[in-house]
Amino acid sequence: MDEPLLDPRVLADGAGGRLLLVIGGGIAAYKCLELIRRLKDRGIAVRCVMTRSAAQFVTPLSAAALSVDKVYTELFSLTDEAEMGHIRLSREADLVLVAPATADLLAKMVHGQADDLASTVLLATDKPVMVAPAMNPMMWNHPATRRNVAQLKADGVAFVGPDAGDMACGEVGSGRMAEPARILEEVLERLAAPRRQRPLAGLRALVTSGPTREPIDPVRFIMNHSSGKQGHAIAGELAAAGADVILVSGPVSLPDPPGVRVVRVETAREMLAACQAALPIDVAVCAAAVADWRPAHTPEQKIKKEAGAAAPVLQLVENPDILSTISAAGPQRPRLVIGFAAETENVVAQATRKRARKNCDWILGNDVSPSAGTFGGDSNQVTLVTGDGPPEPWPATSKREVARRLALRIAGALGHG
Repeated sequence: MDEPLLDPRVLADGAGGRLLLVIGGGIAAYKCLELIRRLKDRGIAVRCVMTRSAAQFVTPLSAAALSVDKVYTELFSLTDEAEMGHIRLSREADLVLVAPATADLLAKMVHGQADDLASTVLLATDKPVMVAPAMNPMMWNHPATRRNVAQLKADGVAFVGPDAGDMACGEVGSGRMAEPARILEEVLERLAAPRRQRPLAGLRALVTSGPTREPIDPVRFIMNHSSGKQGHAIAGELAAAGADVILVSGPVSLPDPPGVRVVRVETAREMLAACQAALPIDVAVCAAAVADWRPAHTPEQKIKKEAGAAAPVLQLVENPDILSTISAAGPQRPRLVIGFAAETENVVAQATRKRARKNCDWILGNDVSPSAGTFGGDSNQVTLVTGDGPPEPWPATSKREVARRLALRIAGALGHG
């Protein structure tokens, strides 16, 4: 029961492993060459369509050599269109990936425009579509792009990225295409989903994720370093395993996991209210890093720094304990309540004591000291404490793999494995 729901390495050329990669015209197109290599290494058949602009950044010959297949570029190719090539391309894949998805391609997808091979294929496909946006930060945050993104999500298009960081144009912000390793993970997830076991079908799950933000005044707040990556990964894996998932998330800069209902909150009290509103449920996973304290009083105006005046003194009061509250929910208590113990020392001992103190069923203890790189990072190392045996250390791995392993354990505990 400790293996992933489906090892992506079992995917092979043929049913379940065919990807149509639409390469858009942006500097990030160079990342597609690395992505093609990684996809082929995992046994996925890759066929490429390139826009004319994409060919200004990477050559069709490079993509053809790596994919070991013809690269398609022209809508009016006599040979291809004699066989209605754009229809065939759009239907023979199991998944269509657009990378980089430029602002222009996103707009064409929204409006059903079909004036080149790439946009025609995207309009003609009956297969799932995923996009990896890449563009200047101002373009990504422009109201027109935001409207297009919202519409595409409503149409069922999946997004991976964009990431934040330095851009080729010299600006900094959100708009970098996701790295090939992350895109590969999402592709494997999408291709595996139709063949994956769904052991949690029919169950309702609640996951909390991210930090909480406790206001000091209208412009300042108390907050921790949690990125929400582990909680969001858990919500995504529970949904992929068939559960009906509600994700209560503090302020994070992450995309919503597919197939999950998301409730966004700011403070610990808002998070507790959202969790209580979600009851009754079968399983709760409290992965959020909830602030233990909040300022007792929050003025309506900004606290001013006065020359010569003493620094203001913050009087803190304890926030509600969400994990303990859910564990003591009486008739509405979930069948399985799982918490996290984010510690900087004596992780297993602290997690063991916390499980007993909170009256939850399981605790996942993890080291969040700065040297561990857990907060904000993509990997994690946890120890599962259940009370039914000795603590169980899990190997260091990606946060997604931790989430997959946890989903399997939950399925086994609830009799759905």
